[in-house]
Amino acid sequence: QAVAELGWAVPTAIQAQAIPLALEGRDLLARARTGSGKTGAYGLPVLHKLLAIKEASPAVPQAVRALVLVPSAELARQVGHTLRRLTAFCGRQLRVAELCGHSDLTEQRPVLMEQPDIVVGTPGRVLAHVAGHSLSLRPGLELLVLDEADLLLSFGFGDDIRALLCHLPKIYQALLVSATLNPELEALQELVLHNPVQVLPPEPRLPGPWQLQQFQVQCGTEEDKFLLLAALLKLRLLRGRALLFVGSLGRAFRLKLFLEQFGIAACALNPQLPARSRCHVIAQFNRGLYDFIVATDEDGPAEPPRQHPRLGGTARKGQSPQCPQDPEFGVSRGIDFQNVAAVINFDVPGSVESYIHRVGRTARGDSPGTALTLALPGELQGLRRIEDALAGENGQSMLQPYKFRMEEIETLRYRCRDAMRAVTKQAVREARLRELRQELLNSEKLKVYFEDNPRDLQALRHDRPLHPARVQPHLGHVPDYL
Repeated sequence: QAVAELGWAVPTAIQAQAIPLALEGRDLLARARTGSGKTGAYGLPVLHKLLAIKEASPAVPQAVRALVLVPSAELARQVGHTLRRLTAFCGRQLRVAELCGHSDLTEQRPVLMEQPDIVVGTPGRVLAHVAGHSLSLRPGLELLVLDEADLLLSFGFGDDIRALLCHLPKIYQALLVSATLNPELEALQELVLHNPVQVLPPEPRLPGPWQLQQFQVQCGTEEDKFLLLAALLKLRLLRGRALLFVGSLGRAFRLKLFLEQFGIAACALNPQLPARSRCHVIAQFNRGLYDFIVATDEDGPAEPPRQHPRLGGTARKGQSPQCPQDPEFGVSRGIDFQNVAAVINFDVPGSVESYIHRVGRTARGDSPGTALTLALPGELQGLRRIEDALAGENGQSMLQPYKFRMEEIETLRYRCRDAMRAVTKQAVREARLRELRQELLNSEKLKVYFEDNPRDLQALRHDRPLHPARVQPHLGHVPDYL
């Protein structure tokens, strides 16, 4: 019934191959790209097995019987939401709990005391609960799932996973799902999987051209990039909601402030904010409060490498100091942005994998989508590498030229320059400070501190006003003659 309500009429390639094998009790090593239906591929057999256990022996004691490990807090919430939708008609028999960094360990303990059937979480948070004796996995665990396994390793969760394995029973079924199968995964496979079956469905890394249209535009200058984007969004040449990807957090805030100059509401997804705040932004986008999110794909761990040549030193002149970001954060993969009509690569991604995972946010399921990449002359080499890697069987590029006559929008250039001049480095800095200040004022964790230190709260509230960028009202209106 739940599958029918979700509109899953036909299984995807990964579901058709993985579900029968998982139901047989086999360990699986599956490759599945973003948006291929992999959550259903492991979720349905997991739920089926847990229901079968309860029906076979109704008196079986309540215990955590399935553990799903994911690399980010956002993905944990998304997987938990999908599993709850699949249990819509058997919710009394099966309970799902998420463990990630958006709330304190103490807040999550009451949920674990009820012994949920399925626990979804990041390895670090799950291990913390096991170490704190609020979660016991050895008595009843039947299934272990590692979702986005390659990201689990690249995020530095390898040690946490190895530590967790010591707390699992000797016999359990394991399902390892990854977008890429690389040599780094082999050690993890040997630890987790026992005589696994490989599931490698013959599916393209991205949907075909009948579903996903991919375009590229070569821009002569940085100003041309901003001008083209302003025209596409302000003149509604691009329909529907879109994700805008840039190369750094500073660029994200600059682009957000630039769009606000034209009266275009957008939000920047900041990896330095807690998971709860980021999930709130994503929820607002999914509800339609924003049509555009500016994001980065800085999906690595927050901590710098341990063997850093300048550890403890100061940043070199001209380089921005690296601000810490949440280690459970990653935008280009995993997170479920709903009804995304287009992905715009405002900056060319640094790798083919990054391009695939950015563009994988659109054209999900059976929905159509568009991807547009804007490239400066200095970015063309990286764009060519992406084109070569994704070329069709006949060598034809999948990224078609976007036929756009820049001379048609020259009348908007002076407005674009006004907007760019208004978004100074100081304006970007103050926009970031204002967001962090608001986060401090709204923080649940700091409520007790502010109650004990009211002068600090007043100082924060009455600090000098921040003015990220002066919005010029005339830029928001485009006269007919333009």
